[in-house]
Amino acid sequence: MVSVENIRNVVFVSQSNTGKSSLVANLLVKANVIPEIPRKEEAHLNSDFTQEEKERNFTHTIKLFNCPYGKYNFNFIDTPGYPDFVGEVISALDAVDGAVFVIDATGSIEVQTEQIWNMVREKNLPRLIFINKMDREEADFNKILNEIQLKLGAQFVPVQAPQIEGKTFKAVIDLIEESESIPGEFSGFREKLMENVAETDDILVEKYLENGKLTSDEIKKGLRIGIKQGNISPIMCGSNYLDIGIDLLAKFLIEFFPNPTERKVLDKDGKDINIIDKKESLAQVFKVVSEPHLGDVVLFRVFSGNFAAGSLVYNVSQSTEEKFGQKFQIIKGHTKDEVESVGVGEIVGIAKLKSVKISDTLSSVKDSVSLKLLEFPHPNTSVSVVPKEIKDEEKLSFALDKLCKEDSTLQVSLSKEFSEIVLSGMGELHLGTVAKRLEHKFGVHVDFKEPRISYRETIKGSAKVQGKYKRQTGGHGQYADVWLEVEHLPRGKGFEFANKIVGGRIPSKFIPSVEKGVKEALVQGVTTSYLVTDIRVSVYDGSFHPVDSSDIAFQIAGSMAFRDAVKKAKPTILEPIMEAEITLPEEYVGDVTGDINARRGRILTIEVKEHARIIKALIPSGEMHRYSSTLKSITKGRGTFQTKFSCYEETPAHIAKKIIEESETKK
Repeated sequence: MVSVENIRNVVFVSQSNTGKSSLVANLLVKANVIPEIPRKEEAHLNSDFTQEEKERNFTHTIKLFNCPYGKYNFNFIDTPGYPDFVGEVISALDAVDGAVFVIDATGSIEVQTEQIWNMVREKNLPRLIFINKMDREEADFNKILNEIQLKLGAQFVPVQAPQIEGKTFKAVIDLIEESESIPGEFSGFREKLMENVAETDDILVEKYLENGKLTSDEIKKGLRIGIKQGNISPIMCGSNYLDIGIDLLAKFLIEFFPNPTERKVLDKDGKDINIIDKKESLAQVFKVVSEPHLGDVVLFRVFSGNFAAGSLVYNVSQSTEEKFGQKFQIIKGHTKDEVESVGVGEIVGIAKLKSVKISDTLSSVKDSVSLKLLEFPHPNTSVSVVPKEIKDEEKLSFALDKLCKEDSTLQVSLSKEFSEIVLSGMGELHLGTVAKRLEHKFGVHVDFKEPRISYRETIKGSAKVQGKYKRQTGGHGQYADVWLEVEHLPRGKGFEFANKIVGGRIPSKFIPSVEKGVKEALVQGVTTSYLVTDIRVSVYDGSFHPVDSSDIAFQIAGSMAFRDAVKKAKPTILEPIMEAEITLPEEYVGDVTGDINARRGRILTIEVKEHARIIKALIPSGEMHRYSSTLKSITKGRGTFQTKFSCYEETPAHIAKKIIEESETKK
């Protein structure tokens, strides 16, 4: 077992198409974990090895690679680059001790990178930027440095510079070591490096002010301190395709990134935990993967102590006790090794734990501290899921349950109102991959349809109406006479029923039957098939027959009176309104606000957050269909959004007319 001081847990993050997965693969090659990759363009397949990832050619889920490197041990986590899969990035960040941001030297910094940068900074994780694709003709090191500074706005310090001969990228120049071979255009970088590292330590400040420079050893000392504190973000560069800078990146992570004991760990209340002095073993689940032959495999990070196969473990979050019945899995992409025990800093998998979920705290003692929960964004896009074959309905339910355990940004619900399964995720791309996984992993073929909108009926006025039900068919007949008053209630108050009968005009035993009839009509709708809400119904008069009156007669009479009363009390349609929070670059604000207005939305605020803009708006739910695709089109993929239910509001007359007509055709 490798000592904890020699473990490095690192996540690789980026927006799409930066070569991140290929970089991880090349690091594995350098460590002799996998053989040399003949075709460089296929290097990403070491991470994108599931069938749906191969088909779509990008990473969907996090991939863990245990990587021995001399006397050291890396746990690399590769993450998806598309915003729809941000939940995977969030899961990975809680398992690691530092992050490498991979930037395309020929591209630009998108909102996805800015958002992940802010997440990493909030967790105070050490971070490094690797500028990739320096071999490309259009690569511009200084240009991308300026954009990094502009959009991410942190204390960036180049520790390397590209060596360009003619137009060819030949090597990287080490700025930590003093050298006369540093080109003039990059000479200022080393000066900046010394200035920044000097600020990390009083002794270094004095030395720098006195001598005007620092030795390479002094620079390294200050660099370690600055990276650990999160005050310095070093910048490196290289090329996957030419295999330049890869080995240097691995060595830099070993020398300057912290080991697992130096990580800041918080409890559920956000207070620091001293993991070094913790007597109990403590770990947190950050991912669950469903595998055909093993069931649910739980991935967790050990923060203190150690766990042994066959030992009891307490799920502090669920207040349950389980047993590590199998060996732990050291995961190397799509292959695994097995071990009997795991210790501090290790990231491993274990199968067949019964009640464990993402974010759960595992401990060797029952009454242990609970670690801070992982926080995931709320899904923003929903579809109705219909199996193509009726026989797959039960299998679909099982499969969706498994997928929701794996992905905390995926939610499934059953709409009792419309008897449909509603699947919600982070965008159409996210949900599209779910459809592929249902097909490949569970053999379930599905269609996605637009989910029905939960409109509501209400009234704006009041009315008093009689409902009389009388039938005579020989023998005992049916008789009930009910007078109802309906009045509107303030929005959100729902339904109220009042008994105002005096003098025994209707026997008290029949009042519940009247209410039951009203509620049945309320659920079925009056002008449409949607629920009637925000209404008070009072029964205040009526009559009965000592022989012919019955419960069913008063139910029917109550329903009749209610329907007639609603029609006379200025009925109207309510539509659900969503509160949307849209994050985007400033240059797209005008186009996005215009689109919101076209969707009958209302802008609440436009906030400035560093180099992004956050638009908060109220938009009718019925106008949000395919909004994910529209936003990506307008912002060239740089905008993201979240939604949550806000309230119900009255629908404009022309929209209400259309809803009523559509409802009539479905009856």
